[in-house]
Amino acid sequence: MTRARHWQDLVAVEDLEPGDATPVKLGARELAVYDTVDGIFVSFARCTHGNANLCDGYFDGLHIECPLHQGLFDARTGEAKAAPATRGLRMVEARVRDGTVQVLLAGDSKGAQT
Repeated sequence: MTRARHWQDLVAVEDLEPGDATPVKLGARELAVYDTVDGIFVSFARCTHGNANLCDGYFDGLHIECPLHQGLFDARTGEAKAAPATRGLRMVEARVRDGTVQVLLAGDSKGAQT
């Protein structure tokens, strides 16, 4: 059975820290919203190597560094850029509509909380 995918409001753009990573919960999902110089991107918030919340790591505007073991990921693509991270992040399709970041996900439509 395929679950329907639909756009869900995630967070107001004005609630993002410019040039930073913002943690947002959507139901049981922990997401990271990256405000990069190339636009806004969203991934699941957990590091693929150490299971740390990436929003607690260092963000340089394009790359997020895991706070646990300093694995590095491209916030635009999710690609792992530095060891010990070897597996990329799971990215979420995102867009900005009427001042709100929206994500395309399957499943529940419960409101997001920052």
